[in-house]
This record gives sequence, structure tokens and C-alpha cells, in this order.
Amino acid sequence: MTQRREFLKFLAASPLLTNYSAFAQEVEETLGQRLTDPSEVINVFEMEAIARERIPPAHLGYLSTGVDSDLTLRANRAGFSRFQIKPRRLVDVTKIDTSVNVLGSVANSPIFLCPVGSQGAYHADAELGTARAAAAKGHHMVLSTTSSTAVEQVVEARGAAIWHQLYSTNRWEYTVALLHRAQAAGCTSVCLTIDLPGGRNTETSAVLARKDTRNCDSCHAGQSKPMFDGLDMRGVEHTDAAMTWAVIARMKEVTDMNVVIKGIEAAEDAALAVRSGADAIWVSNHGGRATETGRGTIECLPEIVSAINGRIPVIVDGGFRRGTDIYKALAMGASAVGIGRPYCFGLGAFGQAGVERVLDLLNRELLITMRGSGTPTIASIVPDYVQDIGYRGLVPG
Repeated sequence: MTQRREFLKFLAASPLLTNYSAFAQEVEETLGQRLTDPSEVINVFEMEAIARERIPPAHLGYLSTGVDSDLTLRANRAGFSRFQIKPRRLVDVTKIDTSVNVLGSVANSPIFLCPVGSQGAYHADAELGTARAAAAKGHHMVLSTTSSTAVEQVVEARGAAIWHQLYSTNRWEYTVALLHRAQAAGCTSVCLTIDLPGGRNTETSAVLARKDTRNCDSCHAGQSKPMFDGLDMRGVEHTDAAMTWAVIARMKEVTDMNVVIKGIEAAEDAALAVRSGADAIWVSNHGGRATETGRGTIECLPEIVSAINGRIPVIVDGGFRRGTDIYKALAMGASAVGIGRPYCFGLGAFGQAGVERVLDLLNRELLITMRGSGTPTIASIVPDYVQDIGYRGLVPG
């Protein structure tokens, strides 16, 4: 226990958290607490603090940190302060409809569960707990190629179609095999991740791994991800550095799934994605874990929406922690908003029940914001309800 408390104090004081005053406060307040009921958790930040007590240090470092100096990780959060909500009054908001339909996938909420790999590292419930929470709350889910759990089991637990996130290997026949398996399992869209062609520099994660005194072989020795079952992965890269826009047409030749391009950060690439036949694009910088651009995804969103001009859906993730954050993205033209770390913190803290609580919290905050802004439907949340003040203020809590 003493080591755990010292580790949390290290986190609260670390350079990574210097701009996360609200979060650092939550860490300090949670030291010594033992919440056992997820319904007592009041926001995502508190759930994060609880998860940081319960997830092993090395696994926590992998989940919660970015690349280089974590500048882009912080920018994802700080970017929301550039945008202000402009509420309207005396609108009938008795009934609020948060449902969406993106590429035929219907959900009760525009909050999508992002693909996050190796969820077994955070809780024994792993992706099955996440899928059951998504089913219980009516949320759409995207499964990672590097999931701890087989896609077939996750689809069964979700009880409905999910999407598959794809790391295209440098062997095309393997990529085709992954696509065919995902489609056969019941996935209706494939989200091709394009933002990691050359690896990443995860320094803070490496520092936190040093704090973990466990034998890593107990977790990783001989471990293989279920999605690669039956494939000889010796010498095979999980990403393809030679990939170009032509991959979209190649994928469409071998799968009936919709092709979503995940990792767009510039208007020029958004236009190329449409021209190349993408069915949707996903604005993402891998949660600040790809290239250290220093630019938040919410700051990328306006130019990308403008380039797309309504031709295909736009999804965005990166730094979303409040219902107001989600509202801003919807107002700026996003069709849906992805969350990754928030639900994984819920998973790490309480398993499936924690994921459900995170979804409840964010949906409640979104509902309050929609009512308070005079927008009873997702379609009514338009650009007039947000303004860009042109600079970043304080990191939102």
C-alpha cells in the first residue's frame, strides 16, 4: 500500500500532469479512499484516479501516456478550451433524442467506444466487460486488432454488430485474412488505422514501467493476440510503411465491410480519403500516441469537416472527458465521438460496471448540455452553437 501511495504521489507531481490540475486534485483526494460502488463516482476524472490505484504501473503507463514529451496528449485536452458553447433559450427540450445512425450502425448515443488493445491488462472482464456494457447502454463499439479477446466472442457479448479496427500488416494476404475473419464474425465496418507507419516514441510509458516491480514475463511470455491465431507472425510487421491511398480500393475488393480511415488530421488527407472511396473518416492522433504534433484533434476537426462537406460521416476522438466536449464536437460537424481512456479507466476501476458508469456520466452531462443549449436532437446541434476564440485557455476540468 505504501508503494502504491508513493507511486500515485509521483504521478500527481509528474510533468505529465502539470496541466491537469483537476485530475491531480482528484488523485490527491482519492488517496486513502476505497470506493467500492461505481455509482458513487461523480465524473470521469474521479474514475481515472481510482483506476490509477488499481491498474498495475506498467499497464497504466501504456494506457495513459503519450509520445515524446506528451505534448500532443495534453493538447488533445487543452484544445477544448479554444471553443465556447453559445446556448439558445426558450426552446422546448422536454424530450431529448441522442440516437445516431452512422453507416447503418444505430446507437442510443453519439459516444462510440474506441478500439483499445489488450484490455485484459486493465481488468479480468477485458473486452467482454466492455462489450456487455456497450450492450446494456446501447452504445456502438469498435474492437482493436490487438484485443485480448477473440472478435467472435466480443460480437456475441455485444449482441449486435460491431466495427473492427485494423492494423494492416506488411503481408497483404494476412491483411485479407484479418478482414475476412472480422466480416465473418459480424463486423460491418473496418477502421483502418493509418497514423503509425513507423512506430512511436513512448518515453513516459517507459519511465512508469520502471516503477512496476512485477515480472513482465507473467503477462507477456509467449502471448499472442487472438486475432492472429493461425497466422505465423514471425518477422511480420503489424503496420505497413509502404501503404498508400490505393489501399482503400484494394480493401473494397476483398470485403463488403464499410471502410473507415482512422488517423486523419488534415483537410488535404480528408479530401484524398473521399476521393479514394472511403465510407467515413475518423479524426484521430491515436490519443496523442502517434506523432508529437502538438495539435489537438478538436482543433483539426473544423478544417476536416469543411473539406468533407457532408459527403461522408466524420468521427473524432482524443481527450474527451466531459459531455460539453462531446457537444462541441457534434456542433462542429462530427457524426459521432469516440472515447478510449475514459471507459478503460472505468474498466480498470470496476470492470463492466465501471464502463457502464462512465457511459452514464458522459451521457448525463451531454443531456444536460443539450437541454441547457436548446438543442433537443443531435441534428439540431449545428455550428451556430459553438465559437472558436482562437487560443487555448485553461485546461478544462
